[in-house]
Amino acid sequence: MLKRVLVANRGEIAVRVIRTCREMDIETVGIYSKPDRNALHIVLANWAYELPGTSAAETYLNIPLLIDIAKRSGCDSVHPGYGFLAENAEFARACRDNKIIFIGPSPESIIALGHKVQAKRTMAAVGIPVIPGSEKGLFKLEDAGGEATRVGYPILLKAAAGGGGRGMRVVNNKGELAKAFRAAQSEAKASFGSDELFIERYVANPKHIEFQILADKHGNTVHFGERECSIQRRHQKLIEEAPSPALTPKLREEMGAMAVKAARAANYENAGTVEFLLDGDKYYFMEMNTRLQVEHPVTEMITATDMVKGQILIAGDEPLPLKQEEVLIRGWSFEARINAEDPLRDFAPSYGKINRYLPPMGNGVRIDSAAYEGYTIPMEYDSLTAKLIVFGRDRQIAIQKMIRALDEFFITGVKTTIPFHRLVFEHPVFLAGTHTTRFVEDEYNPTKLKEILSRPHEVETTKRVAIAAALAYYLERSKIITASEGDRSSASPWEHINRLRDTSYI
Repeated sequence: MLKRVLVANRGEIAVRVIRTCREMDIETVGIYSKPDRNALHIVLANWAYELPGTSAAETYLNIPLLIDIAKRSGCDSVHPGYGFLAENAEFARACRDNKIIFIGPSPESIIALGHKVQAKRTMAAVGIPVIPGSEKGLFKLEDAGGEATRVGYPILLKAAAGGGGRGMRVVNNKGELAKAFRAAQSEAKASFGSDELFIERYVANPKHIEFQILADKHGNTVHFGERECSIQRRHQKLIEEAPSPALTPKLREEMGAMAVKAARAANYENAGTVEFLLDGDKYYFMEMNTRLQVEHPVTEMITATDMVKGQILIAGDEPLPLKQEEVLIRGWSFEARINAEDPLRDFAPSYGKINRYLPPMGNGVRIDSAAYEGYTIPMEYDSLTAKLIVFGRDRQIAIQKMIRALDEFFITGVKTTIPFHRLVFEHPVFLAGTHTTRFVEDEYNPTKLKEILSRPHEVETTKRVAIAAALAYYLERSKIITASEGDRSSASPWEHINRLRDTSYI
C-alpha cells in the first residue's frame, strides 16, 4: 500500500484526491502557487510546498520541481489529478526514473493514446469503429486542404497531442479552412506544446458517450458503465449524467465491451475513459483519456465505487476486486459543473472574491469543490468553482433533486452558471433525453434565462441570500456593539433583519 502521495494539482481535484487518501490512511503532500496561497487543499494536506513563480509553466507544469518536492518530502507516489501533467508522458517517465509511483497509466500508454491519430490507428486495427478522417498528423495548411477535400466537408480540426475541446474547430467549407487552421494550431500549441492537427469528418448532431474503465496490472480490465456528456459549449462539458437515456441494454453491453477492448489494445493500466460519438444507433471511437475525468463522480454514484481509491489500489499493485458481471448499475446521477462564468455574456469568465457561499445539502446531494466563503477565484486558472452531483432512483427523481439543489445553491460576488443549469434542467428537449452536442447552439436562449432570473422565486432567493448575509453581519457586529448605541444593542437579529426587508439592499 502507498504511504505518502504528492498531489500534483490544485483546486477541486486536489481536494478530492486528498479526501480519499485520508480515508485510506495515506499521507498527502500538497503544492500551491502564489495565487493559490489561500487554497483549501493546502489545509487538508498533511504538508504543503509553495511553488516559486506564478505561471503554470513555472509551477504546476514544472516537472523537475515537482519531482524534487516529491523526493524531498519522502513521497512514494504522485497523483496527477486531471489537467496540467495528468496526461504527460514525460512526467510519468520522470516519476518512474526516480522510483516514484505514478498513479496512472504507463508513459508508453500515454504516448500511444495521447496522440489522437496513432490512437485511432490502434483502435481501427482491432476492429473498433472510428470516425473517417486524416491518417496522419498535419502541420501545413496545404496538407490540411488536401485531406479535407478527401474526407469531405464539413470537417473537424482537432489537436493531435491532446483533447478537452482545445485546438478544435468546425470547418464547413474550403473558404473557412485557413482561418480555422491557424486558430486551432495556435490553441493546440499553447495547450499541449504541439501544433500538430488532424481532421475528422464532422458528425453534426451526435451524442457524446464515454465509458469509465479500470485496468489493473494483473490483466483485469472492467468498465463501469457509461456517462453522457452531450451538454457542452465550445466542446467543453457542462452537464454529465449516468447512465445515458439513449443506450439500450444491448447497446450498453456492446459499447462497454468495445471500451474494454480499446484499453486492452493499448496495454492500459489504471483509470481511463473511452469516448465515443453516438449517431443514431451507430457509434465511433473518438479518443481515450488517460486520466481521471472531471465527471467521474456520476459513475461513482451509480456503481458505489470510489474511482480514486481504485486508482491508488491499482498503483499499489492490488488486483481489481470486481469482475465485470459484479459491476451493478443502480439509479441515476447528474453532475452540473458550476463555473465562475456569466451565461448572459457568452459564458465570459467571472473571476473574483466569493462573498457568500451556501452550498445545497440533503439526501442524494454531493458537492465536490475547493471554494468557500471569502475565497478568491484566481484568474490564472480555469473557472470551475464546484461540481454539484445528485443521485436518485431514476432519471426523473434525479432531475427533481438537481432542480431543488440548484435552487438552494447560493454564490454571490461572482457570476456563475447556476441559472444556466436551472434552464437546462427544465428544458423539454433535455427532459426527453434527446439532446445532442448541439444543445447549447440550438436550444440555449439568453432571453429565456433572463425570464428565469426575473421569476418571483428567483427574486425571493436573492432576498434570502441577502437576509442570510445581513444576519451573519449582525451576529458578528453584535459582539462589538457599544453601550452608546442604546436599545439597538438589545434588539434580536430578526428584528434587525425585519428592518432591512424594506430597504433597497433586500
